[in-house]
Amino acid sequence: METTAQNNTAALLNLSTLTQYFIPFGNLIFPIIIWTTNKDKSEYVNQQGKQTINFQLSLFLYSCALVMIAVPTLLVGIFSNTTFSAIVNNDDIVLDNFNFSNISGVITIAVVAIVLFMFMKIAEFILIIYASLKTSNGDDFKYPLTINFIK
Repeated sequence: METTAQNNTAALLNLSTLTQYFIPFGNLIFPIIIWTTNKDKSEYVNQQGKQTINFQLSLFLYSCALVMIAVPTLLVGIFSNTTFSAIVNNDDIVLDNFNFSNISGVITIAVVAIVLFMFMKIAEFILIIYASLKTSNGDDFKYPLTINFIK
């Protein structure tokens, strides 16, 4: 049976991932600090810390994959179907022969990747709050779709 202090530490581990909205990579830095300082004191905190860090690393990997799909697809689709001409007098760049119908399929792929990213971030926020509530009650929580980097 976990103590209230252990439950609070596990809940704090999960809630510390929300620092990503204020501090870049705070979702990894703060849980790692809390986990490393408390993992030897409680097996429950150790297990929940691993879950939290693995979930954040998994989301980072999924986000990188979505960005690697969306950005190059969009850029290649737009720039391969247009020609540029520069007007020397005004230093303006003019797009010639730009046709939206040529890139609509490519934009669809990029938009789907962006929408998936947005849903992933919303699901992340909801799961963090839910995990914090579960761990504050002493229940084990396993994040879905998590790759176990730390075993």
